[in-house]
Amino acid sequence: MTEASSPSAAPPWVGAPPTPVQGSGGAPPASGPHTPPGPAGPGEAGASGGTGGALRVALAGLTTRGRSFLAAGIAAAVCAYLLGQSDLLRVGLLLAALPLICALVLYRTRYRVASSRRLSPARVPAGAESRVHLSVDNVSRLPTGLLMLQDRVPYVLGPRPRFVLDRVESGGRREVSYRVRSDLRGRYPLGPLQLRLTDPFGMCELTRSFLTYDTLTVVPRVEPLPPVRLTGAALGYGDGRQRSLALAGEDDVIPRGYRHGDDLRRVHWRSTARYGELMVRREEQPQRARCTVLLDTRAIGFEGAGPGSAFEWAVSGTASALVHMLERGFSVRLLTDTGASVPGEGSDGFAGTSQESADAAGLLMDTLAVLDHSDGTGLSAAYDVLRTGAEGLLVAYLGDMDEGQATVVASMRRRSGAAVAFLLDPAMWSGGSAVPSPGCEDRLRQLREAGWTAIAVPPGAGVARMWREADRLRASESAAAGKVTGGWS
Repeated sequence: MTEASSPSAAPPWVGAPPTPVQGSGGAPPASGPHTPPGPAGPGEAGASGGTGGALRVALAGLTTRGRSFLAAGIAAAVCAYLLGQSDLLRVGLLLAALPLICALVLYRTRYRVASSRRLSPARVPAGAESRVHLSVDNVSRLPTGLLMLQDRVPYVLGPRPRFVLDRVESGGRREVSYRVRSDLRGRYPLGPLQLRLTDPFGMCELTRSFLTYDTLTVVPRVEPLPPVRLTGAALGYGDGRQRSLALAGEDDVIPRGYRHGDDLRRVHWRSTARYGELMVRREEQPQRARCTVLLDTRAIGFEGAGPGSAFEWAVSGTASALVHMLERGFSVRLLTDTGASVPGEGSDGFAGTSQESADAAGLLMDTLAVLDHSDGTGLSAAYDVLRTGAEGLLVAYLGDMDEGQATVVASMRRRSGAAVAFLLDPAMWSGGSAVPSPGCEDRLRQLREAGWTAIAVPPGAGVARMWREADRLRASESAAAGKVTGGWS
C-alpha cells in the first residue's frame, strides 16, 4: 500500500512548487501514483512478526461491539460450564468466536491499494484556501469492503477530514477532496493518509497508514502596489544612478569567441588578429536597477503575534515590495537584520533577470513563509552587507529602535540611491493609536535628516496606502529642497 503525490501548477509569479518538509516522519513524495511490486495491503503494513504479534494486532483492532461480544461469550461459556447447560455453552462459544473470526478474516485480507494526493495550489497566500484532492485505486483482484479514510492535517489548517468509501471494485477508483486554509504563514505537512478497514458486522477495525506526505506552503499576503516616484532611483532599465549588468542572456562589453549563429557583422577583426581565432564584438547591454528590501526580524523590535501583528504586517509589506519591484524589472534582494541574504551569493546576491523572475519570486516567498523572529539586538550585520557595494534602491521595514540602532540605519543611506523606511512603532500597535510615540518621532526625524524617506505605519494600514504616503512625503521633501523627483517603481 503506497501513496504518491503530484504537485499542482503554482501561480505564475510563484514559480516551482515548494520542496517537501524534511524530518516530518515520511518519505518524500513520489512523482505519481504507483503500486507496490508485491501483494501488499493494509493487513501487512505495520504487522508484528510471528503468530503472537499477528494475534495481538488483530485483538487490538476489536471495536466496542466486538469486545462486548467476546466478553459476553466468555461469560456465557463459564456459566454454562458451572451450571451444566450445553445449549448455553454453544451460544457462548458462538458469541466469543464471532469477533475473533471477524478479526482474523479482516487481518488476513490482502488489498493492493494505491493512493495519490494533489494540492491545488501547493503554495497559497495567508488566508486563502487550497483544495486537496485524494484518489484511492484498488489494483487487486478482489473488491474492498468498507473503507474509511482520514488525512492527517495540522490543527491550524482545520479539522482532520474523514471519508467513507462503501466498496471499491477491482480496478476501480474513488476520488474525494477537501479544503484547507491558514491565516498563519508556514509550511505544513499533509498526510500520511490513514486507511481504516472494518468488517461487515462492525466487530473489528484496523488502521493502516501510507508513508508519504505533501507540503502546503502558506506565503505572506501580497498587495498590488501602485507605481510611485522617488528621487534617486529609476525604472528597471534605463539611466538610473546605481546599476548592475544583467547577467542572464545579455552580452558583456569584452569581445568573445565566435559562436555558431553569430552575426558576421559583429566580428572584431583586431581581436581576431590578436588571439588567432574569430572574435565577435559584444555590444553594450541594458542595465538593471537594483533594489534591496531590508526586513527587521528582531524579537525585541516587535510586540504581539498572530495575523494582525506588526511583524506580520512587515513581512507582508516586504513580500509586496519584492514582487512589485520584480514586476517593474528590478533585480531584487531580501536582507534581514542578521545579515542573511536571499537569493544568496549567486548572481552578485541579486535575482530577477527576465528569465528567472518567477523562480526568484518563488524563492523569496518560500523564504518569507518560514521566516521568524531573530534573537539579535542590532542591525550592524545588515549594514556590513550593504556597505560592500552600491545597492540602488533600499526599502526597509523596521521595528522599534534605540538611538544607536537608528544611527546604524541612517548610515545605510550612503550606500543607496534612494532609501525608504517604514517604522512599526510597538506603542502604536499595542495601543491602537494612529499617532507615533515621542521615541518613534525621534527615530523618524533622525532618519529623515540622513536622507531617508521615513514614515510610521499605524495599526491596520494597507501596504498600498503606506506606499502612496511614502511617495507623497518624498515629493514634498524634494519640493521643499528644490529637487526634481524621478521614477523609482
